Amino acid sequence: MYRCIGERSLDEAGVSVDEARALFRDMVRVRRFDERSLALQRRGWMSGYPPFKGQEASQVGAAHAMADDDWLFPTYRSNALQLARGVPPSDIFLFRRGHAEYHSEHDVPVFPQAVPIATQIPHATGAGMARNYTDNDEAMLVCFGDGATSEGDFHEGLNFAGVFDAPVVFFCENNGWAISLPQDRQTASDSIAVKAEAYGMEGVQIDGNDPLAVYKMVEDCLRSAREGNPVLVESLTYRQGAHTTADDPSRYRDEDPDVPEWRKRDPLDRYEEYLREQGVVDDEFVESVYEEADEELAAAVKKAESVDDPDPAELFDSVFADAPPNLRKQEAELQDFLTRHDPQELDLS
Repeated sequence: MYRCIGERSLDEAGVSVDEARALFRDMVRVRRFDERSLALQRRGWMSGYPPFKGQEASQVGAAHAMADDDWLFPTYRSNALQLARGVPPSDIFLFRRGHAEYHSEHDVPVFPQAVPIATQIPHATGAGMARNYTDNDEAMLVCFGDGATSEGDFHEGLNFAGVFDAPVVFFCENNGWAISLPQDRQTASDSIAVKAEAYGMEGVQIDGNDPLAVYKMVEDCLRSAREGNPVLVESLTYRQGAHTTADDPSRYRDEDPDVPEWRKRDPLDRYEEYLREQGVVDDEFVESVYEEADEELAAAVKKAESVDDPDPAELFDSVFADAPPNLRKQEAELQDFLTRHDPQELDLS
């Protein structure tokens, strides 16, 4: 286990100017997406939303490390990773408006985001085990928070991956909080990364607020995974906002636990300052990146609004080929409710 903290020169990091700018462009895109999503949710445009402000470097760096054929298994807070991976922002907007993933036609190898905690971890391991029976170089990157490491799915997924040499990188974003629970109430281990030892795999820690460090570290870990050596990555970052739009962090986070200041510093500001010092970006470039991001989001909102709202009855169409009696009863109850109430007049926010 080792840590990689702090910026280096681009040459030392092994990153080109174009790559450095691409990371910045995606960090701006996802920051603007997060800000816009919060505003849209607050006015009832879409359902509850899990903000990821503060974790942009972690997610964008990991996305850029992936090969074209690698599979992403996201969790509900992985929207930045999905966007940087190539999922259209309109798809995520539509998901939050009640549509199934994914609405548009694209061939990005990304599984639907998992809302239940940690269920995507054994899915990724299973996909990795299946890949071992095929002749390709795909690796799996599965994302989750520190709270997910308390779930049985985490331990089962890592145990199987270690035994069967599944090509999986387990990417834990340790953002300091599992809803209202700080890390020292989550585990007695010295770190999340050290848990890898129990499953016969390597565990590493990285500075999750340095996109260059995440990019190069995850790239190395994916290379190792493709060779049959799964890796647990603990990306040390910080959740600046609430757990979701239904959460009030002021009730439990008046004084943060022992989280160092470098983890709390805004990763976008930090990276922009670094790139300016390196002579990679200037005012004109930064301004153009923000303008492009806002134009993309405006088009995505317009596209999402052009799609008709889903029929609530469709909830029952894709679960069973032959629905059991209890599900048909629930469908009948819903239809009766909708018959008696105009959905347009209901406050479902």
